[in-house]
Amino acid sequence: MNCCLLLPLMLGIPLLWPCLKATENSQAKKVEQPVGSHLRMKRGWVWNQFFVPEEMNTTSHHIGRLRSDLDNGNNSFQYKLVGAGAGSTFVIDERTGDIYAIQKLDREERSLYTLRAQVIDITTGRAVEPESEFVIKVLDINDNEPKFLDEPYEASVPEMSPEGTLVMQVTASDADDSSSGNNARLLYSLLQGQPYFSVEPTTGVIRISSKMDRELQDEYWVIIQAKDMIGQPGALSGTTSVLIKLSDVNDNKPIFKESLYRLSVSESAPTGTSIGTIMAYDNDIGENAEMEYSIEEDDSQTFDIITNNETQEGIVILKKTVDFEHQNHYGIRAKVKNHHVDEQLMEYHTEASTTFIRIQVEDVDEPPLFHLPYYIFEVLEENPHGLFVGMVSATDPDNRKSPIRYSIARSKMFSIDDNGTITTANPLDREISAWYNLSITATEKYNIEQISSIPVYVQVLNINDHAPEFSQYYETYVCENAGSGEVIQTISAVDRDESIEEHHFYYNLSVEDTNNSSFTIIDNQGEPVFYISILIADNGTPSLTSTNTLTVHVCDCDDTGSTQTCQYQELMLSMGFKTEVIIAVLICIMIIFGFIFLTLGLKQRRKQILFPEKSEDFRENIFRYDDEGGGEEDTEAFDIAELRSGTIMRERKTRKSTSAEIRSLYRQSLQVGPDSAIFRKFILEKLEEANTDPCAPPFDSLQTYAFEGTGSLAGSLSSLESAVSDQDEGYDYLNELGPRFKRLACMFGSAVQSNN
Repeated sequence: MNCCLLLPLMLGIPLLWPCLKATENSQAKKVEQPVGSHLRMKRGWVWNQFFVPEEMNTTSHHIGRLRSDLDNGNNSFQYKLVGAGAGSTFVIDERTGDIYAIQKLDREERSLYTLRAQVIDITTGRAVEPESEFVIKVLDINDNEPKFLDEPYEASVPEMSPEGTLVMQVTASDADDSSSGNNARLLYSLLQGQPYFSVEPTTGVIRISSKMDRELQDEYWVIIQAKDMIGQPGALSGTTSVLIKLSDVNDNKPIFKESLYRLSVSESAPTGTSIGTIMAYDNDIGENAEMEYSIEEDDSQTFDIITNNETQEGIVILKKTVDFEHQNHYGIRAKVKNHHVDEQLMEYHTEASTTFIRIQVEDVDEPPLFHLPYYIFEVLEENPHGLFVGMVSATDPDNRKSPIRYSIARSKMFSIDDNGTITTANPLDREISAWYNLSITATEKYNIEQISSIPVYVQVLNINDHAPEFSQYYETYVCENAGSGEVIQTISAVDRDESIEEHHFYYNLSVEDTNNSSFTIIDNQGEPVFYISILIADNGTPSLTSTNTLTVHVCDCDDTGSTQTCQYQELMLSMGFKTEVIIAVLICIMIIFGFIFLTLGLKQRRKQILFPEKSEDFRENIFRYDDEGGGEEDTEAFDIAELRSGTIMRERKTRKSTSAEIRSLYRQSLQVGPDSAIFRKFILEKLEEANTDPCAPPFDSLQTYAFEGTGSLAGSLSSLESAVSDQDEGYDYLNELGPRFKRLACMFGSAVQSNN
């Protein structure tokens, strides 16, 4: 049995596939097969293919026909289709074997379908042919336009680049089949960007076609188009935009916009002062616009220019101080150039831009100027008052030439006049001070605020005015049996004067000792002492001499001739003297401390007497008397000194009246008193003084009155007359006696409370 695949005519190309016939050998083999056998030889259907165009618009498109050569047209065979897409994308007519596409096909989604076909005898339900596999291939049509997938495009290229410089490459993609026809063959073209750019048609490479200047235009938009089917009619196209930026190159030199700058500087300005700025402009950017300023012409070498790297300004600074009186204006020329210049761009920087700067010096009132930075003078010591030392001189550097006044700061030894002449004010002594450092001040007469000072050093020269003397005190000891010519002491001398040469002294005995061969002997408690007068002369001009006395102790030596015994006695005497001094100092210290302690004790005792309320108990321990007297009936009060000095404890007496009697007597006392208004006023003044004095002690005899009245019915309030009882009596009734008894009530009430 044979089966034929019948294919329609598609796209004008006849696709003829031969129907496979059974050969004689196959028929012979078929005949040989047992009757009723359903075995059939396997057919070569696997090589059968259907080609279907995509983008079919009909809902049911006939693809082809599948038919077995055993089918005699009696409708006894049934065709079935299985595999991917069977029933959903493709269907088969079970009676005729025609295959249809029931939905639109897209090659870009799926280009190949593999299906299997089977023929069944509906009368027997068995397969007539073995299941065969075949392929449906979707043919491509040009239904996809080119697309640029890497958008957006941006590139950078240096300005002034030559023609043909590569900028970048753009690439488009077409989803159509590149192996079938020209559907995916692209052609690039430039829609926008002429005449500066060009694009290669087949590669999409963009190149520069002419030089460009960034300072004129720094970026360009280029539009590239891609067409498929190599640009033939009916081709599809896509476009993209490319932003091309021009990077800067140093093709511009800095230029001064101003040909003349006018600046000014004060003559008092110190070196390093900024006096102004200059500015050049460069059309380049970045490091290509970095400038460097310098001085091109300045014969005076007075100014300099430095560059501010942030603002790209040139700062004119003062290199040396200027003087208005010497030169009041300057003219300099400055130039500018780029800091970074490539070798291939040196043609743009052959000549640097320059500008002229005129600088005016401003006059200021300057302080006086000394002719020398310092002065050194010499003067002999021991000269009289008013001796000439030296002269300083200062002048006003300004045009008005103000007169100058001079003064010396903090010096009692020298003085100066208005001419700058320095003289001595007191005699000088080199041994006290050999150098004097003076500060001379010069002040302008017309403007006293303009002053200047200068150091002046005065050296006091030496004269030989000090005689030599012993360098130390000598205490010499010699044995009483010392022989002639024996060295008993080596002496040395010092001279306070300064000598040009090394000091040299001459020693000799004085005239008295030379004429008198015997020494003077003084009996020092049995120890013989000799005093030798020695004459010492120096080598000064004129030479000075002095007489110094050497004390020699004659000692009783031992057999070895040692004077240690005598020296030990002297040492003990000196040590004894030191011990006595130490003891005397200690005694003085003890006396001082004793006096301090005694003073502090007296002050503390005085406080306790003046303020008895601060003590623990003062009721019966103040003073004691054998007889207090008649109380306030007395015309003479007790001496307060006696009250304060009493320290002897005496026998206590009983109180004469109780509190009830005092209150009764107080009421009676209101009816009596002195008849004279003078006495009444005097008493009131004394009472007021006592009431307002916070330090007054509570003594009856503190106030002295010439006449107190006929007697106080309240009785004496003093505790001096109070008798000691086993129980303390309360003093609350004092609060009822009025404001004059308020202090006593407070003091006694507090004491009672503290005791309780």
